[in-house]
Amino acid sequence: MISPRPLLPLLALLWLTGCALGGTPATRYALPEPAAPAAGQAGVDANHVLVLRPLRLAPLLDTEGIVVQLDDITLREADGHRWAEPLGRQLERGLRERLAADLPDTRVRLDTEADAATDPLQLRVSVERFQGRPDGQALAAGRWQLLDADKALLGAATFRAATPLAEDGYPALVRALGRSWDTAAEEIAAAVERHRQGVTP
Repeated sequence: MISPRPLLPLLALLWLTGCALGGTPATRYALPEPAAPAAGQAGVDANHVLVLRPLRLAPLLDTEGIVVQLDDITLREADGHRWAEPLGRQLERGLRERLAADLPDTRVRLDTEADAATDPLQLRVSVERFQGRPDGQALAAGRWQLLDADKALLGAATFRAATPLAEDGYPALVRALGRSWDTAAEEIAAAVERHRQGVTP
C-alpha cells in the first residue's frame, strides 16, 4: 500500500482523464461482490427477519458516472468511467448480502417481498457520499434508521467509512469503495444486533 500523500492530485487526474476520453467508449465498473457466507448462514435457519426498505441515494450519486471529489467543495461525475448498472441497485443488493452474512440468524428481505413474519424490524438507509476523495480515500457515508413493524423509530445514526486506494486508477477506486461499503454494512449489522440485545444502537 502506498502513502495517501502522493495520491493528493490523483482523483483530479482521474476525472480529467475520464473527461478527455469523449470519443472513446466508456469503461464500466461493478462493485466487488461481498464474501460468500459460510454454509448454513445467510438466514437459512433464521430466527429473525429484517426488512430492508428501498435505499435512498443522494441526487449527485444517482448518475452513470463515478463521482470524484476534486477538492474540499468540488465534485464531478466522470464521463469515461461509469457504473455497469445503477449505483443504488448495486448498493442495495450488496447491503442485503452483507447484512445476511453478518447476521446469520436473520433473514434479510426487501420491502417488496411478501413474508409471513409477524415481528420484522425495518431498516432504512440513505447514502449521501460514495466517491473518491482528493486525499486518496474512497468514502461511503450516510445515515440509517431502524424501525419496528409499525414504523416507530427504534434507533438511528450516521455512518462514515473511508478506505485508502491501494494504487492509481479507477479499478482501485471501485475496489476501495466496495471495502468502504463492507465497513458501513458491518457497522449497521452491529447496531441491529445491539438493539436485539437491548443495547441502544
